[in-house]
Amino acid sequence: MYHPVVVRPLKIALGADHNGVRLKTHLATYVASLGHAPHDCGTTGTEPVDYPRFAFAVAERVASGEADFGVVIDGSGIGSAIVANKVGGVRAAVCRNEAEARSAREHNDANVLALGAAPLNGEGAQRILQVFLSSQCTVERYQARVAMVREIEAGRAWSGGTAPGGLSSEDVRRITERVSQLLASPGDREPSIPPAELAALIDHTLLRPEATSADIEKLCEEARRWSFYSVCVNPAYVKQARALLRGSSVKVCCVVGFPLGAQPPQSKVLEARRALREGAQEIDMVINIGALKSGDDETVWRDIRAVVEVCLESRAPSKVILETVLLTDEEKVRACQIAMRAGADFVKTSTGFSSGGATVEDVGLMSQTVAPRRLGVKASGGIRSYADVLRMVRAGATRIGASASVKIMEEAVAAAKGGR
Repeated sequence: MYHPVVVRPLKIALGADHNGVRLKTHLATYVASLGHAPHDCGTTGTEPVDYPRFAFAVAERVASGEADFGVVIDGSGIGSAIVANKVGGVRAAVCRNEAEARSAREHNDANVLALGAAPLNGEGAQRILQVFLSSQCTVERYQARVAMVREIEAGRAWSGGTAPGGLSSEDVRRITERVSQLLASPGDREPSIPPAELAALIDHTLLRPEATSADIEKLCEEARRWSFYSVCVNPAYVKQARALLRGSSVKVCCVVGFPLGAQPPQSKVLEARRALREGAQEIDMVINIGALKSGDDETVWRDIRAVVEVCLESRAPSKVILETVLLTDEEKVRACQIAMRAGADFVKTSTGFSSGGATVEDVGLMSQTVAPRRLGVKASGGIRSYADVLRMVRAGATRIGASASVKIMEEAVAAAKGGR
């Protein structure tokens, strides 16, 4: 009998109701024989039980990254598949034969296999699982369709490539270029940024540890009113922010590994995956600062790349926080180069929780370093006025992170009125 080559041990969660418990036990043994790691989510007996409990347990492990794949089994497989597909990040498919298993993986990138115990014996289910584990979604047009599914799941229906009323990355690029032109234009008047274009550059931020649900509600209301590009929140508030902003163009950005960056890559991956599943549309991750200062560039690269890959799966931009106040100029350049090599979309100056924030000099240095790869530069930390924003944008910032965003916008509006 054919056995797929084990490239690396996979973590596979298995769950079944009373109808599928025997088949589950058989498949768990088979999974272990391939060198993979099965995790039994129940049930363990033949007394009647409710399938949703066990299907949900499997789906949760897959969605959180604790398992690479899942197998759910009941009488027909249909009920368990319906339950599993209620969990964000899960794509469960009922497969009755090997052809359907191959299609589920190659065309739909399914990560949970649903089996019906009634029509299958152990050998037939084993063959289906073989094909499921050894097939991959590699064709670009299928990958694009799976990405569309993720967009729908995250509440980001599309129209010409953008969310309704939202801004695409190309829109933001054009706005940034226009702002740079305005600031570079000669003239007698002090250069300024039109308020609408300024708002599109701002991540309205609330990361204080004492922030309450009411504070997040206020943050989101302000973001709607001013049409900021995003709100930037801690992981605990992603779901609330996403719900409050549904139907608006404002995105949800979440910080990962915040504020120290000293977590292992696996922890940052789980944090990012959960945030994206709960509705985050951008991730700001803190690098392993100690590894960078130790000269361990490979560890820094793996740390960043792990989060970038999770973001790529969800088509979410990734920003890499350097905490520039703790670095030498040589280390800042090296960190930018590693971020470019890892495939990040932005480099970012600061968390706002260290001994200093963004400076014009750091933004300029970072902008020059990442220019060949056209990465964005996010200036954050200590930006409290419209004048601060103008200085950062002149230096090369393409995104601004600020908690004083409303004050900044009020100053911008007043400046625009005064220039008439």
